[in-house]
Amino acid sequence: MVKSLVGHVSGAPLQAVLFDMDGTLVDTELQWWEAVEHVAERPLTEADQPEVLGRPVEHTAEWLAATTGASAAELAERLHQEFVGRVRAGIVPRPGALDLLDALARDGVPTALVTASPRTVADTVLEALGAGRFAVSVTADDTDRTKPDPAPYLAACRALGVDPAACVAVEDTHTGVWSAEAAGCVVLAVPSLAPIDAAPGRTVRASLAGITPDDLRAMAAAEAADRTTGHVLPVMSWNLWLGGTPVDDHRAKQLKAIAESGADVVGLQETGGIAAQELADALGWYHHRAGENLGIISRHPITHRFGDPDVGFYGAAGVRIRIAPGREVDIWTAHLHYTPYGPYESVFDGLPADRLVAHEEVRLAQMREALRWIEESSDDGVPVVLMVDFNCPSHLDWPDVAWPVTRAAEEAGFGDSYREARPDPAADPGHTWSPIHPVHEDGSGRPEPQDRIDYVLHRGLEVLDSRTFVSGDPRPWPDVSGNAWPSDHAAVITTFTVSHGD
Repeated sequence: MVKSLVGHVSGAPLQAVLFDMDGTLVDTELQWWEAVEHVAERPLTEADQPEVLGRPVEHTAEWLAATTGASAAELAERLHQEFVGRVRAGIVPRPGALDLLDALARDGVPTALVTASPRTVADTVLEALGAGRFAVSVTADDTDRTKPDPAPYLAACRALGVDPAACVAVEDTHTGVWSAEAAGCVVLAVPSLAPIDAAPGRTVRASLAGITPDDLRAMAAAEAADRTTGHVLPVMSWNLWLGGTPVDDHRAKQLKAIAESGADVVGLQETGGIAAQELADALGWYHHRAGENLGIISRHPITHRFGDPDVGFYGAAGVRIRIAPGREVDIWTAHLHYTPYGPYESVFDGLPADRLVAHEEVRLAQMREALRWIEESSDDGVPVVLMVDFNCPSHLDWPDVAWPVTRAAEEAGFGDSYREARPDPAADPGHTWSPIHPVHEDGSGRPEPQDRIDYVLHRGLEVLDSRTFVSGDPRPWPDVSGNAWPSDHAAVITTFTVSHGD
């Protein structure tokens, strides 16, 4: 059960500080890594980090069981014994950890221990650090779901009687950061084995050495000010390419790409049916799946779902997310039919503009249906983001062709975030098709027409920046199985400002 030694706390700008344990307060992350290597009987690599760092024993045991054929229960017991043995052999506090805990105690700021380790391990560490340093402790045994799910941090806040938004969570892994942010906490990240990027509501420091309670108060105050004046919302539109299956270890690579992108919301196309749920479960995020192809994952809570949940391969699906009290945004993802493909008809077949436009009838009908769904679900004052693979170019990029799909979006009040941020198509073409197709795949050797066919559109938001995103240096088709980038499209990432009351 959650151990608590505090009454209700409220009203302070910094109401509590919530500490991860392994790798944050004590130098045990390496001990856990070595324990997993011992049980796995092989060296671990960077690709293994999502299944090991910040994960509970049971998760890593199930992961090992899937590859070794051994019993997950037996592996969990072996992992636990190996890790506990290493912890008992010597607990070393991380630099600055005890000084910060003592300073918070002097200032009367409550603290909690929030860990994905089991109670037996946590109590061993608490005994070494001094259990009285913490008003509350939450372990993997105390909630139905553990990190990256927000449940542990929410449980700690309930036990303390505090608002998660007025708390700073201190973490060292992506898994823990995602858990704390999903709970609504401000985050101070002090990476141990894997790097962590800064993001809105997240501060990254190399160490806790020199960190003071005033520093944490400033972090909480800055986030409170942001919630009053505006909130930054980074989103990504991404076609996963048949769920990512043409690329080896695609799910881990997708998770890595999402982490690198800094996006808080991802609109997905070609999910292969299960990608949205599996990615969201791994991240501790919320998700919506529609049909066999569309999905949305969000760090922010989903409050409503829109559109036909049984939509076919092409179509649109939407949700409403709550990014802060009084601030909601409608998020839609859409995918339109891939043929006939206008750039091929223009470059390879030499069709004139009027025939190119005439051949857009199927996509235009699908777009109008998506816009109808959006209008039926919209509420006054709620902005809308539409993330799409249109499978057609934009009239903003081709001055001689009035591509009707993007014009229909514009006529419905949607702005093209990439062109707002980068208005010159010659200087910033923003090609999303295709990072793996420099030549046409028919074997003719003809250069593949490169174009911008993926978009982040919006209505009612301010664009801070927009860019395309591809990680690594993908090898061309067909030698793609080892690519770090698990897609045949580039993603589009746009960062918006959502003002209070929008």
